Amino acid sequence: MHRAKELVKEITDHSNESGDKVLIVPGGSVFADTVRRVSASQEASHWMAVLAMEQYGYYLGDGTGVKLVNDMIVEGGVCILLPYALIKKRDELPHTWDVTSDTIAAWVARHTSARFIKATDVDGVYINGSLRKEVSASELESMETCVDAELPRFLTKNRMNCEVINGNCPGRLTGALKGNAAGTLIKG
Repeated sequence: MHRAKELVKEITDHSNESGDKVLIVPGGSVFADTVRRVSASQEASHWMAVLAMEQYGYYLGDGTGVKLVNDMIVEGGVCILLPYALIKKRDELPHTWDVTSDTIAAWVARHTSARFIKATDVDGVYINGSLRKEVSASELESMETCVDAELPRFLTKNRMNCEVINGNCPGRLTGALKGNAAGTLIKG
């Protein structure tokens, strides 16, 4: 969260230079952490966590000039998705903590035929203490990693890839956007 506005600027600068269209799907961040601490049902927690993503989206957009959208259409430049209305309308994912913003972002990428890059606070996927440059999604299905539990199954089922990069390292996200990812490629 401490680099959130810098990441939005990196993405915007990249888009302005390259002409790439980018849809940012926010995580839940501290807002979802709060949801995890309350004793709500799976159903209530699911929708509260989606609303947490929406809150983080407002935070990401605050003062950046990036357009906030309620759908998956990016006409040009960079947009930040406010996902609640979309997810509520097209309720296709399980309502469990196995599904977080990771799987929701993959779901958006699938529906838009977009490349899926996950910016997080670690260098990629570690298995037995070792950073993997590439790993099959099916290999991760029973492991606890930096991605939610549903994402590996979703990637496998939909034959999608996910690039995991450390958003805390300046330039890594821009490098990934340019095709020079320094992290882990999860192959679906």
